[in-house]
Order: sequence, then C-alpha cells, then structure tokens
Amino acid sequence: MVACLISLSAMAEVFTYIDAQGNRVFTDQPGNRNAKRVPLATSNRMSANPSGAAPVTATPAKPLFHYDMLRVLVPEPDATIRSTAGELIVSVTSEPGLQSGHHYRLLLDGQPTAEPGPSPVFALSNIDRGSHNLSVEILDEQGRTLERTANQPFHMLRISLAQRRQAKPCVLTDYGQRPECPLKDKPEEEKSFFWR
Repeated sequence: MVACLISLSAMAEVFTYIDAQGNRVFTDQPGNRNAKRVPLATSNRMSANPSGAAPVTATPAKPLFHYDMLRVLVPEPDATIRSTAGELIVSVTSEPGLQSGHHYRLLLDGQPTAEPGPSPVFALSNIDRGSHNLSVEILDEQGRTLERTANQPFHMLRISLAQRRQAKPCVLTDYGQRPECPLKDKPEEEKSFFWR
C-alpha cells in the first residue's frame, strides 16, 4: 500500500530539463540531475455534494407516445379539386387511434387551419386557386408535436367568371347583358329622353 502511495505522489509531479540537442523536455521521472520540478497549480475540483445535502434526483421524463402511422386520406396526393367556392373536406387517420388527451391539427401551406381537436375530419373553405400543401400533426396534452406527416400537394381549381360566362353566356341575372346572346334573350333598350 505504501508503494502505491509513493507511485501516486511521483505521478503527480512534473520535471523539466534541457536535453543535449537544446530541446526542453517534460517528464515525470526526476532521473536527470539538471531536472527541475515544475510547480503545478492547485486543482479546481469541487466536492460533488459540498453542503452534505441529499442529492436531487430528477424524475425520469415520460417517453412520448409513438403512432405507427399517420396520413391524410382525402384528398389523395396530387389531387385536383374543382370547387367554385374553394371548399375542401380533409380526412386523416392514425394507427393506433387518437389517444386520450391528444389532438389533430391540420396545416395548409405550413399554417394551422383551426384549433387542434379530436376530429379527424376538417372542412376548409375559400382556398385560393392554385397548388397547396396539406399536412397533419398529432399534439399531446402539453401541445408538443408527437407525429407529423410530410407535405401532401393538391391543386384547387376554382371556376372564374369568364369560365361561367362560357358555360351560360346569356343568363342576365348572373352575368349581365352579353353581345353574343340571341336577340330574343336581350332586354329591351331603354329609351332616351333626347329621342322621342
């Protein structure tokens, strides 16, 4: 045991000297007669429990629940939706089913469409014409995202006023008087008070 203590104390010392080639050498062996002991700074180690109080143990965090599958059922990927009002019904599913306290949140182009809720069906309206991306998230009780789908593209095709006029060009209540309408469908011209 004494030999171990002596070897530990020797290992804690550092010596330096200049060798025959003029290089400075650092060693833990004081064998050279010109070797000088290098003073070492005191250790800055601190006791793991300086106050003597019982160590605080963190309670292990409950692991997040994992869903095996989450996806958007309707519309299908890359679907074209034809709606004059820009309306769309989105349906999602998960496996296993939605757990107690968890909620679905639908994202349209990366932005939430409404508050998270338990319903897997979302009704959207007044979506601009063009291409969009849908994704859905499952949130836990603290609002943490447990699962999220990849962006799924779809295309909204809204009928414009010009397209309506092509379909029914002579309906006066919707589109006004049109020059290409038959004479029998044109309203009577208003008489001017200048010409009598």
